Order: sequence, then C-alpha cells, then structure tokens
Amino acid sequence: MVSYHQPAATTVTTTLTPSWSGIHYYDQHPTREDRMGESVIQARLIHYLTAVLEWLYHPDGWFVATNLNIYRQPRYRAYPVAPDVAVFKGVRITNPGQRTLRSWRMYEPGRPPPQVVFEIASDTTWKDDLCRKPIQYAMLGVQEYFAYDPNQPPYFAPQQGRLRGWRRSGRWLHALTPDPQGRLWSVELDSYLVAEGDSLRLYDRQGQRRLTEGEAERAAKEVTWAALEAERAAKEAERAAKEAAWARLRALGIDPEVE
Repeated sequence: MVSYHQPAATTVTTTLTPSWSGIHYYDQHPTREDRMGESVIQARLIHYLTAVLEWLYHPDGWFVATNLNIYRQPRYRAYPVAPDVAVFKGVRITNPGQRTLRSWRMYEPGRPPPQVVFEIASDTTWKDDLCRKPIQYAMLGVQEYFAYDPNQPPYFAPQQGRLRGWRRSGRWLHALTPDPQGRLWSVELDSYLVAEGDSLRLYDRQGQRRLTEGEAERAAKEVTWAALEAERAAKEAERAAKEAAWARLRALGIDPEVE
C-alpha cells in the first residue's frame, strides 16, 4: 500500500477556453519521458483507452487528455507530471476540435487535478509506475490511478497480474485488491477494469464492454442489419406458409385465388 496525506478532491463542472499565457520551459522542450518515446503497443493502448473514455463521456463533453503536462506551481522550470491518459471529469474544453492547450496549470482558477490517470508500463518506466507514480499522483490530488503492463513477458510480477490500481479513501491513497475474477472496480469511471492479454478493457456493471465511438457505430449497424434480416425472414416465412396453405387447397380441388 502506498499512502500520501492529501485532501480529497471534488468533481467540479467548468468550461475552459484554451489559454496561451504562462508558458513553462517543458511546454517547449522535451521531458525525460518525451525522449524515451512510446512503443507500438503503448501507443495503441493509449489511443484505445482515450477513444473508450471520450465516447463514455461524450454526452457531457468531459476532457480526456494524453501526455498533457500538468503543473502545480507557476515556476518556469517546474517539472510536469504527464500521465499517459488523464480524465478530467466535469471539465469541458471549448472548441474541442482545436484543443491547443500546451499544459494544465492547476495554480490557475478552475483547473482541478484529473480524477483518474493511467500509465502504460514500458521497460524504462515500469518501476516508477509502481513505486514513484502512486505517491506523485497522490500529491497531485488524483482520486484513482491505474497502471497496466501490456508487455510480453510482463515487467510486473506475474503473481500480482498486469493491472494495478490505487484509490483515495478520505485523505489516503490505497492499493486496490482485485476481485475473484481479477477485475478492479473504478468508482470514478463506474466501470470494471479487466486485463485481457495485452489489452485493458472497461466493462459496465452488467458485464457489457465499454465501446469506442467506432465500435458503437458498428454495433448499431449490426443491430439495424439484424432487425432488417429478421423482418425479411418473417416475411419469407409468411410467404412460405401462405404458399403451403394454397398448395393444400389446390390438392383438394379448390382454387384459392377464386373468390
């Protein structure tokens, strides 16, 4: 268990217009993490999680960011925290097609910490993901932190699984214990997090997988196609039944088409 003394954050709803003032050094220069780059499997999973979370919150337009520099103090050389994926529940960004935020400056009004963050482990980050990041995100005010290891073989200890999670309870951040199916429940996302090989999936309480927009559109098309196919099959069955009935009448010497 990793703990850090920090007041619990509250979810706020605010609308922000991107600002270009107060540029930090690392808004214009690479951090150590930037220089490491991302593997294909990391980039794919980050993209997938972002797509799922954006679609999950699309009715509210809440902000989901990837690798966004987050600052607590207005110092030019302040070193940022930049989660692979961060969910800012209750925060809406104007002009979503033109999100030009260079960073997230928590010292400005109306800029809370993200409620949920994800880190995707690599050979150079996995130890920090398990040891340093839980403390760092507790200091930031994050409510839930999840770390996932999609690598084969995994860097996380096999007996503890690919998925790790921490949740704030009162003033403290506690490591989560998986349920008997190996799932972690996210209170903030109202979802189960499930390790499926090199993929991390989200499921609702009924066991339905959370979808991306593209997956939801395909599912809707499949439902429409299935309904049309069922209607076509019903009409075909009705026609076949009618023809069979007419055939029986003709066998009796009755012309069904003569009134």
